[in-house]
Amino acid sequence: MKDLLLVVDRKDKIIDRRTKNECHQNPGILHRAFSIFIFNRQTKLLLQKRSKLKLLWPLFWSNTCCSHPKNGQNLEVLGKKRLVEELGFSCQLTYLDKINYRFCFGNIGCEREITHVLVGQFDGRVKPNPEEVAEINWVSLQDLKKDFKKNPNIYTPWLKLIVESLILPREKLS
Repeated sequence: MKDLLLVVDRKDKIIDRRTKNECHQNPGILHRAFSIFIFNRQTKLLLQKRSKLKLLWPLFWSNTCCSHPKNGQNLEVLGKKRLVEELGFSCQLTYLDKINYRFCFGNIGCEREITHVLVGQFDGRVKPNPEEVAEINWVSLQDLKKDFKKNPNIYTPWLKLIVESLILPREKLS
């Protein structure tokens, strides 16, 4: 049961558990996820280019990291663990909001998620796991939004949606 994702209804209530593959096959099964956005003191966002090993959106730029909670795991605790696994660091995380979306990657599969968005601040050394992350980059939200218009096909659709829909961050994180 530990590897099963949480299938949810539109109100984010758990209604079932399914494998990751089942959840991501077209047309997608609505499931719970989380996305982490880490900023440094200069309010630049840490982006990752997804590994070429990823089934969906390989080698696309995305937010700092993403994953799926299983069972009743605390999102902040799980998020810290996932940061260590993907990027070699951990930091305090704060819940921001949640967002519902469905994006398909051609005929390969779909992300159909209610994603809980977590934010944090970190200024230390980042050590990407090459199985998860191809590259990293720190970028200002202003420059990122400009680049969405200039190069829309190099970013994951959920990154664009979250950055454009949610306030990330209004003020400098403290």
